[in-house]
Amino acid sequence: MSEPSALRSKLAALTREVVKFGAVGGAGVVVNFAVFNLVRHLTEVPVVRASIVATVVATGTNYVGYRYFAYRDRDKQGRTKELTLFLLFSVVGLVIENGVLYAATYGFGWDSPLQSNIFKFLGIGIATLFRFWSYRTWVFRALPAREAVETAESFLADGAVRPRSASRK
Repeated sequence: MSEPSALRSKLAALTREVVKFGAVGGAGVVVNFAVFNLVRHLTEVPVVRASIVATVVATGTNYVGYRYFAYRDRDKQGRTKELTLFLLFSVVGLVIENGVLYAATYGFGWDSPLQSNIFKFLGIGIATLFRFWSYRTWVFRALPAREAVETAESFLADGAVRPRSASRK
């Protein structure tokens, strides 16, 4: 496989991963906003606490989606370690997401339902960038064997190794 072809292959794989991550994340955003607005409007829970509850519920939904859809082909050994890392990075994402909302609400006094939803959305966007990097790098790691097979296939596709009968002619 030539370098441009290898690059296209890697870019296509990354695009598939981003699309799957986005599909699961999009469902998580819907859950997050639904829970947030229900808690915010049906209870007396303060805005940031309502957001934290919503983020926790969405995180549970997202783990199932990431493990069984987006990253189902990734290493499945060490589930305890995987879940621990997922929760650790999810807590960091929760702090990022709700830190933006906290700053808007308590730092600037922007507390209307529309303002809260806008800053929650902004926080989710920033936290999503962190989550994508951390989940793919540390939590749902690619299987080393898969990388070796892809390297071997590209090596063979380049014609670098010829069968013995072809080399004796």
